[in-house]
Amino acid sequence: MRVLHTMLRVGDLDRSIAFYRDVLGMKVLRRQDYPEGKFTLAFVGYQSEAEGAVIELTYNWGTDRYELGTAYGHIALEVDNAAQTCDLVRQRGGKVTREAGPMKHGTTVIAFVEDPDGYKIEFIERNAR
Repeated sequence: MRVLHTMLRVGDLDRSIAFYRDVLGMKVLRRQDYPEGKFTLAFVGYQSEAEGAVIELTYNWGTDRYELGTAYGHIALEVDNAAQTCDLVRQRGGKVTREAGPMKHGTTVIAFVEDPDGYKIEFIERNAR
């Protein structure tokens, strides 16, 4: 068994694709409309679905926002340098919500950014683990 993907419901698919592609540097792996179900799926990631887990962006036609709830946490991405990655996100128009630094009660260097729908993405610095 292996993890295939994490699904996020998004309010504006093109805006979300632009964030994951242009701000976080992921590739759009596939996109398909489902007219009978009135939804569109787009899969984004750093590698093919055969090689690693990806993110499924689900746009339900006519729904422009969701309540995120209190159970969802975040998606974690491994990065070489969390501070430099935050700078890059800012340069590309993204929102940094927690600057790079050691996690509370530990030494692992982390940072957080937020996608256009408010989902949190954690950067975990590779050398810090």
